[in-house]
Amino acid sequence: MALETKPIDVKAALKISDKDFEQLRDYIYNVCGIYFHSSKKYFLESRLARRLEATGCKSHGDYYQYVRAGMTGSTELKKLLDEITTNETCFFRNMPQLGALENKFLPEIVAAKSKIGFRKLRIWSAGSSSGEEAYTMAMILLEKRNALLKDWIIEIVGTDINETVIAQAKEGVYGSYSVRNTPDYYLKKYFKEESPGRFVLSPEVKKLASFNHLNLYDDNKMLFMKSFDFIFCANVLIYFDTASKSKVVQHFYNNLQPYGYFFVGQSESLHGVNDKFKTVHFPGGFTYNK
Repeated sequence: MALETKPIDVKAALKISDKDFEQLRDYIYNVCGIYFHSSKKYFLESRLARRLEATGCKSHGDYYQYVRAGMTGSTELKKLLDEITTNETCFFRNMPQLGALENKFLPEIVAAKSKIGFRKLRIWSAGSSSGEEAYTMAMILLEKRNALLKDWIIEIVGTDINETVIAQAKEGVYGSYSVRNTPDYYLKKYFKEESPGRFVLSPEVKKLASFNHLNLYDDNKMLFMKSFDFIFCANVLIYFDTASKSKVVQHFYNNLQPYGYFFVGQSESLHGVNDKFKTVHFPGGFTYNK
């Protein structure tokens, strides 16, 4: 998941008052932890314009009441969250990170778990968007099936607050932009180009990953995300404020195995957020463990 920085131009967008902006901003924050600074007022205004039009609300105050009203509001809230989140990702996005996973951290964890006879690997792609990150890891692990991961159970879970991209991930069909960084070997082996610019992921990759809607700010739902060997959460934390970021990171800490690793985006850091994780460096980047 990532917030789009460039606002979409919506003609004749209804101007939002400071009061209504703060009211809706606080509501969104309380629901999912995403915080809109006052500098993002126009962005929120432009996205709300489409929801006002779709719901027939005449003002932002009316929309605020609408989105908080019973079952109708619950359905609208999902549409609002889809509207304010967008997703910029691709396959094989962070190569130093993937190289470290494949060559250092994966063999390390496999060796540790093999000693106790537990041959199951669990990976969580949090803020998984349309599935490229989770499926990238699935392809890398499939390449290990005949040796390092022979007879292992592999479980990859992708979650996102945006239900539209979750549906896209489950479909497993991608355009040229999504596969732009994919090495030819993987592209030829695990994709079928049905038509120019339309790449269909192979069933053997798809069956390794499952995708579900999840709000990282939901304490109750996060309790069920247990026992992961690796957690990836790239370019999500930068859209939380310090308090909500700290809360979400603590959930990740609780749900990571004692020997596991937590990866964030290249521009992100846990500095000043959580002091329970320790930084582990690798060529071209870093990760965290307990």
